[in-house]
This record gives sequence, C-alpha cells and structure tokens, in this order.
Amino acid sequence: MFDKNLVTKVEGRELVMERIFDAPRDLVFKVFSEPDHLAKWWGPKGWQTENRKFEFKPNGVWHYCMRCIDKNQGDFYGQESWGKAVYHEIIEPEKIVHTDMFVDEDGNAVDGMPEILVTMMFIEHEGKTNIITRSRFASVEALQQVMDMGVVQGFASQFERLDDYLGEL
Repeated sequence: MFDKNLVTKVEGRELVMERIFDAPRDLVFKVFSEPDHLAKWWGPKGWQTENRKFEFKPNGVWHYCMRCIDKNQGDFYGQESWGKAVYHEIIEPEKIVHTDMFVDEDGNAVDGMPEILVTMMFIEHEGKTNIITRSRFASVEALQQVMDMGVVQGFASQFERLDDYLGEL
C-alpha cells in the first residue's frame, strides 16, 4: 500500500509538497504537458480550468483561468482565478521548472501577489510516480501569504482530482 496523502514541509522560503500516484511516470508527465489533459483536472475540486494560451517549451507561457462552478462552495461560486506559468526547463519525463504567478485576464501580474519558482520532479518507482514540488518564494513572508490563502489544501484537492483523472485514463 502506498500513501496517497500530500506530504508537505517548509524549508526556509521553500514549500515542498510530495505525493505518489498509482500511474507510470510517462503518463503522469503527459497530463502536465498537454493542454487538453490539464483542462480536465487542474484546479481544486469544484473548479474548471480554461487554457487561454499554452506553449509547453522553454520560455513558453501557460495562461489559464480557474472558475468555481460548484454552488456548494458559497462565496467562491462564480469566482475566477487567473494564473500564468512561464516555463524555464523541461526534461521529459523527469522535470518541469517554471515561474508561477497570479495574473489578470490579460496576463498582467497582480500587485501584492508573490511570484513563485516551481520545480517539479517526476520520480518513477515500481510503476508508480512520486511528484516532488518545490516552490521557492522571494521571502518567508511571501510563502506565509500563500500558505494563509490555503495553497496546501488547494494542492491536496487538485492532486485528488489528478489521481481520479489518471484512474480514468
């Protein structure tokens, strides 16, 4: 039996999150690298993702919007959250490095919100894939800001969706 829970720890200004998926590494990497796959699982439960732009290559941009479509989420229902990733390094199927930021509909960074350098490692072990995500913030305060917004709970929910989606493939 393997642990499907998200394991997290803070190391200075880095948030490290780790989770194992019962799927081969090539497939897990693929659902991060193709827009049609991402649109089906990215974001917390009850949210739907629309890809505005997707260029999976160094210096490429992924601009997307997550919308809450779950009426049971109260004040969140109908809200939009725009994000943008700028890819720096892609080593298929092992590693993705990108800068992640909160943006508006036009892709402009939102004032007062941190930019995050994200390194994702995809490690295969006995047919399963361990994803280790290291998110580096400019400061401990910026990390705390995102922690206070519920980033760990959001990632846990998103990875549950990913797990369900991988089970369908």
